[in-house]
Amino acid sequence: MLVLRRPEATDEAAILEMMAEFIEADSAHDGGFWQPDQFHYGDWLEANQLAEMGIGISDGWVPAIQFVAFDNGRAIGFLSLRLRLNDHLINHGGHIGYSVRPSARGNGFAKEMLKQGISAAISKNIPKILLTCHEENAASRAVILANGGVLEDIREGTERYWIGGNHEQSKTPGMEE
Repeated sequence: MLVLRRPEATDEAAILEMMAEFIEADSAHDGGFWQPDQFHYGDWLEANQLAEMGIGISDGWVPAIQFVAFDNGRAIGFLSLRLRLNDHLINHGGHIGYSVRPSARGNGFAKEMLKQGISAAISKNIPKILLTCHEENAASRAVILANGGVLEDIREGTERYWIGGNHEQSKTPGMEE
């Protein structure tokens, strides 16, 4: 059973093993952010906690919750829930970014991770959730559509989908026509 939750100190070995797989496969790890050459697990955990509160985040970033998905103790993937949107995220990132480790892809994990991420967003009072994917990313598109995503538009190769809220209104919240 897949569980999406904040990472803990006791998860270090499982998460480091997953990170190594992403690096070895030279695979994007959307929803999980780290610098391999300067990584320290304890510092990463602390930075995640501070980022959730909006403390110490870099310019251009927003408060976010870092989640990791686990299946029977094995780290499966990352999911980042951005608690608000900025101009970049409105056009190219959305509220949720996620990735599944290469060896676990094709097993429905991304669909379940996103489902649980949507529930987390709703619990944080984000009733209308923006998700994006690149036009050529058929797998991500399928995951978004399976979770009820409604395409709003495509901007510079980025498909923008909304889940929840009123899909009849097709303008971006906070943006004037």
